[in-house]
Amino acid sequence: MTDTPTPARLRVVLLFGGRSSEHSISCATAGGVLAALDRTKYDVVPVGITADGAFTLQPDDAAHFALDATRLPVVDDNGTRVRWPESAATREMMVVSASGEVSSLGEIDVVFPILHGPYGEDGSVQGLLELVGLPYVGAGILGSAVGMDKHFSKTVLQQAGIDVAPWITVRAHEWASRRAVIEEHVEELGWPVFVKPARAGSSVGVSKASSLADLAKAMEKALAEDNKVLVEAAVVGRELEVAVLGGRDGGAPRVSVAGEIVLSGGGFYDFESKYLGAPGADLECPASLTDAELAEFQGLAARAFEAIGGAGLARVDVFLTDDGFVVNELNTMPGFTPISMFPACWLASGLSYPALLDELIALGVAEQR
Repeated sequence: MTDTPTPARLRVVLLFGGRSSEHSISCATAGGVLAALDRTKYDVVPVGITADGAFTLQPDDAAHFALDATRLPVVDDNGTRVRWPESAATREMMVVSASGEVSSLGEIDVVFPILHGPYGEDGSVQGLLELVGLPYVGAGILGSAVGMDKHFSKTVLQQAGIDVAPWITVRAHEWASRRAVIEEHVEELGWPVFVKPARAGSSVGVSKASSLADLAKAMEKALAEDNKVLVEAAVVGRELEVAVLGGRDGGAPRVSVAGEIVLSGGGFYDFESKYLGAPGADLECPASLTDAELAEFQGLAARAFEAIGGAGLARVDVFLTDDGFVVNELNTMPGFTPISMFPACWLASGLSYPALLDELIALGVAEQR
């Protein structure tokens, strides 16, 4: 009788942190993934990008990156420097220790870039990985870039016949030179409006404005994050989300059951509500929808995912109004923190957190973009 050979473990680079304002959320997401990855299947190489952009080898310790309202996690610069493959002819990565010693991190099977915001979720890191020939989880260069830029994602969705909230896009120089004209356009949208950096997520820099005085403050806040800002008409309706997984072997995208954000007190789903447990917002999953409503939402989400060139995963956020569904936005690398909607929707659909990670890694290895 011969022993059954043990399958080789995949070597996975978990890439997190980064230069964006969502650095800490990326670290918290990484903490959740580190805790859930099955170490009988994977050898994990945690690569953290510091706020200054240095690629460092970090501890394989989920607790080190736990989300805490009193101390948001960060990537500390420990002096190490990770070196990507020198060409697409090899998948070996190296690390230089703080003392200058060079050692191998082994041949990499796939990179899991859990990065949120610019310099990570916007196609920049995806371009790096394409250049060095490493497979990775998630959308490709174009899908990442379109998904990250709210102006272009709304433009693409609208062209695909998908309803989005009315909006105008304002650049920093326009706000400085044509403010009165822009204010007129905003008033045509009707109050209140939401003011958002075009290329940021996690509700960073987002404000609700109910007057011109509010608008001035909101623009200042948003322009601190990005030189391009969206001003959107408020949409009255239920706030719903679904999670999307790319199809296997060229198949159609798969869509979870829906979750709902239930707000109280007249606020909106801001950074504190999403990640720090601030009162005023509750997540309900599965959401109470009829079979017909859920089927329509799932079909809409799959269409939106494919319209922007999505791959691997995305979360699709909508409003359910009296006139039907209005897509708010797509997130091509949604958070995986313990209170995030993406894993919660899949859990309610029968896919556990570890199994979800298995599926995402399998999609990344297969490079189905």
